[in-house]
Amino acid sequence: MKNQPSRRQFLGATAALVSGAVLSTNNVFGAPAYIRNLGKPNSLINGVQIGAITYSFRDMPDQSAEATLKYVLDSGISAIELMGGPAESFAGAPKNTVNMQTVFPLMRKRREKQELTADENKMLDEAEAQMKAYRQEIAKWRLSAPMSKFEQMRKMYNQAGVQIYAFKPDTFNVQSTDAEIEYGLKAAKLLGANQVTLEHPGNDAHTLRLGTLAQKQGMKVAYHGHEQQTPTFWDTALAQSPANMLNLDLGHFVAAGNTDPLGFVKLKHDRIASMHIKDRQTPEHEKGNLPWGQGDTPLLQVLKLMRDQKYTFPATVELEYKIPAGSTSVAEVKKCLDYCRNALS
Repeated sequence: MKNQPSRRQFLGATAALVSGAVLSTNNVFGAPAYIRNLGKPNSLINGVQIGAITYSFRDMPDQSAEATLKYVLDSGISAIELMGGPAESFAGAPKNTVNMQTVFPLMRKRREKQELTADENKMLDEAEAQMKAYRQEIAKWRLSAPMSKFEQMRKMYNQAGVQIYAFKPDTFNVQSTDAEIEYGLKAAKLLGANQVTLEHPGNDAHTLRLGTLAQKQGMKVAYHGHEQQTPTFWDTALAQSPANMLNLDLGHFVAAGNTDPLGFVKLKHDRIASMHIKDRQTPEHEKGNLPWGQGDTPLLQVLKLMRDQKYTFPATVELEYKIPAGSTSVAEVKKCLDYCRNALS
């Protein structure tokens, strides 16, 4: 019968209808959970939550909350560490005129003490001056920001199947006021996060302040590190407050020359709030940041350790290797997730 749809067409149409219903409501006319979750991502693999920091999608042209959600969904990720930009723009923050897609690579080069050309130094200096002025503008906005917008964004992400476990806005600097810090903590809580993340400030008074303010809000502060990470890097902050935690970066830890990353994870697992994963080389191999499986970082071993020891902190994909020609960050994050799925199968 020519007018009858094929089995494949019928199943495809049914899946599309159910997926649309899932995105519109969590209660699909009493449908069982497996139907409500049809079409949603699931990167919880044998008890290990694989997440991604949305910084991984920094090369994508649209950095709105809605576009970022699509990148996350297309990569198959169901839990994220959210950068401040998409959330604050969704809440109505003033627009940053600095092209961060251009600036991020230069910031990384300067941080890693790579040589910059005169033009690159000039561009970075000008961008930093513009960002300083922007930080002053957005600091004023944050004091009267419509906080209900963060709850609205959480609902949008959750209905699509994505949980936000960490939030990384630019509100926790040494020069930030207590009011700005409290704003960032409250926004994180409304987004559904249990932690905020930031670069370790290297300032003991500031980590004490952050830990104290976070504890009052029932939140965690997870400090990230690069090649300054050592086994004792976080000790002072951890002693200051139970709210102070690690946002360990396993790849940078290896590139810094630390020889027992697995032993360190075992030692500190109860104070790790989240862990970035990438594949970097040791100093002997020039510290390269490579596609997964080509570097010296024990990714397979740490993922299996997390599975076998039932560690509950998320492993966060941070895409920093060079994206191959013809590919995108979304496709590469999906490859990283597939790597994790194979490791944990």
